[in-house]
Amino acid sequence: MHNIGYRHYDGPRLGRSYARRSLLIQSLRGAYGLGRSAKSKVLPFILLAVMVLPAGILVAVAVATGADELEMDYTQYWLALQPVIGLYLAAQAPQSVSLDLRFRTVPLYFSRPIERVDYVAAKYAAMAAALFLFTTAPLVIMYAGALLAKLDFADQTTGFLQGLAANALMSVVYAGVGLLVAALTPRRGFGVAAIIAVLTIPYFAVTTVQAIAEVQEAQGAVPWLGLASPTSLLDGFQSVFLGAVSGFPGGHEPSAAAAAVYVLVLVALVAGCWAALMRRYRKAL
Repeated sequence: MHNIGYRHYDGPRLGRSYARRSLLIQSLRGAYGLGRSAKSKVLPFILLAVMVLPAGILVAVAVATGADELEMDYTQYWLALQPVIGLYLAAQAPQSVSLDLRFRTVPLYFSRPIERVDYVAAKYAAMAAALFLFTTAPLVIMYAGALLAKLDFADQTTGFLQGLAANALMSVVYAGVGLLVAALTPRRGFGVAAIIAVLTIPYFAVTTVQAIAEVQEAQGAVPWLGLASPTSLLDGFQSVFLGAVSGFPGGHEPSAAAAAVYVLVLVALVAGCWAALMRRYRKAL
């Protein structure tokens, strides 16, 4: 018999946890183009620069004018820059999952010691972490600048922690929505357009209807209308539970009953995205 040199592997078997961790790290690096071509790094870092620029301006204004506080709260920052966050998510979520479907590499992942839940968990965690880093970088600049400007330490620290909590929640919700939409099509371009549409059209529609309700003196309906889009849902939640200023027309906040519904809808949205992703990848095998 001809010996072609194949040898058995006798080294350590690192198992599912190592494979899951490796996939998470690779996906997180890929969200910023790291480990990929130089062209892949251009868009995420341009969007990151756009994201942090207003934070630098806010700090510069506070220092130059000797203001007692920043012109924008930490919890308001992600909401004001929501279009930039939407563009980042629309660009990176399809890159994370659509290409695996298009080039049929998903079965290769599952040929290793990794299961469907590991793949979904790694991709979800990586996208949420990428969004959290993307939205937290400007808050760190604001916080450091506020302390250098000798603004009140307690107020700034409280606001910064509230902003981190708001960013974490937004990252989990947006990551689920973005990955689910991207996983529905192997075409990256379709995924980009669909994510932008899902995040922007309902939000602007809800905001328009809320403004109409405010003008028609139906203020009680304004918070309930906020349940109809992911962004307004997060806006209403953080205004009740994180001390944020409501972005709803008229500054209306959800009542106690509406706040309970907000919590239930947020939990259902995240759980629904997870369940739908699990179902999607059962069919992708």
